[in-house]
Amino acid sequence: MALIAELWRRVLATQPLPDAQGSAVLAAAALAVVAMAWPLVRTLVTICHEGGHALVAVLAGRRLRGIRVHSDTSGLTVSRGRARGPGMVLTLLAGDPAPAVVGLGLALLTGSGHAAAVLWLLVLLAAVLLVWVRNLYGALVVVAAAVGVGLVTWYAPPAILGWIATGLAWLFLWAAPRPVLELLRHHSPGSDAAQLAALTRVHRYAWGLLWLVLTVSGLVAGGLLMVPGLYRLVAPLLSQSR
Repeated sequence: MALIAELWRRVLATQPLPDAQGSAVLAAAALAVVAMAWPLVRTLVTICHEGGHALVAVLAGRRLRGIRVHSDTSGLTVSRGRARGPGMVLTLLAGDPAPAVVGLGLALLTGSGHAAAVLWLLVLLAAVLLVWVRNLYGALVVVAAAVGVGLVTWYAPPAILGWIATGLAWLFLWAAPRPVLELLRHHSPGSDAAQLAALTRVHRYAWGLLWLVLTVSGLVAGGLLMVPGLYRLVAPLLSQSR
């Protein structure tokens, strides 16, 4: 009971956030990590991607069968239901924007000062996702991510937690557009875009461009949230372009 009480106290506590300069430094560091450690980051993106498929499949009334995350950073979510129709379209549509949604959600929630609660929420989501993972490698990756975030959240000083949560938000936001760009460059018959094209008769490039707009918009919105002075720098450029 004492452990649960302490955990609850930490979840409800607030933590200081990095200032605009600190957030900009974290943005640069996260971009460097995405560039130099892409296979590792890509695995985290795949977990979010498949989680997005799984969540929307359940919300659309489909029966979730399982999730797989492979060592080549690919993934697969299997659900049962109608092979065509809005539910299937929404399920396929949800994967690629999911990392940007996670990053933007982290930015929004961390901005309230509850960085520890945000990090523990990630651990909880990983635990829920683990129930549906159907291969050993995927299970090990999800467990490792959950344990890593949990240990850092438990042992890191409160003043550092805001930096960690902000850095993770930047990491997902920077990483989200990259798989979409890869998709637009390389055609894969089994990709979400190809499956959506077969279901809707809308060209796969149109779906890729939609995902690119969504992920880049998430990056911009997250940047405006986490670097308060950024809007003052961007506003004159926007007004000149009109």
